[in-house]
Amino acid sequence: QVQLVESGGGLVQAGRSLRLSCAASGNIFSISAMGWYRQAPGKQRTLVATITSSGSTNYADFVKGRFTISRDNVRDTVYLQMNSLKLEDTAVYYCAARRFGYSDYNYWGQGTQVTVSS
Repeated sequence: QVQLVESGGGLVQAGRSLRLSCAASGNIFSISAMGWYRQAPGKQRTLVATITSSGSTNYADFVKGRFTISRDNVRDTVYLQMNSLKLEDTAVYYCAARRFGYSDYNYWGQGTQVTVSS
């Protein structure tokens, strides 16, 4: 089992920055990739960014150039640096982890609210 705990959400003005953190614990050696998803009210959960155990990253088009995903292997933590935030970035952000040999994400955090105001 893997446990994920997000932090860093909050209220921020448009154009400003915010950094989310996701601390992983448990059987972390089973994890091949971690990612951030988000879900806005009335919308489906959407992939934001992913990072593999080798450090390869992938981003949704709507955050390219603004968001950066990174990982600290010493602290077993994944970060999402969000710059130039827009109103439409308002959502609950979820951290997720995928086990080796799986195509879907197996573990999810509880989510952290990000609200961007004008």
